Amino acid sequence: MTSTILRIASRYLTPLFLFFSLLILYRGHNAPGGGFIGGLLAAAALILYAMACGVDDARAKLRIDPRILVAAGLLLALLSGTPALFSGKPFLTGQWETLHLPLAGQIPLGTPLLFDLGVYLVVIGITLIMLFALMEED
Repeated sequence: MTSTILRIASRYLTPLFLFFSLLILYRGHNAPGGGFIGGLLAAAALILYAMACGVDDARAKLRIDPRILVAAGLLLALLSGTPALFSGKPFLTGQWETLHLPLAGQIPLGTPLLFDLGVYLVVIGITLIMLFALMEED
């Protein structure tokens, strides 16, 4: 498809979708949403770009193979459970720390956010692998 309107719209909508996917990712580690929904939104942004500009341009914009995203996400999700083991608690028990920033104040960070980030990367990678393969078929 070579629609000028879709190309222009995708240039503006892709960064907006990615920004909202990160907001959903951060919000979701304490509330519904999180890694899965954020990952789907980020993948949708890249699929929109692929529909407008082609799969090769979308792969170039991504700059990383989706299979590496899947592997990194699985590794991060696995590693998010190990801090609990070091403190004598069961695997995947949430561990929390407070980050003190001069301008932002106190920000609570924990291993559930790392787990959600792993899910986020896995969902983006798997979705892009499937949809890029479907879009490359003639």
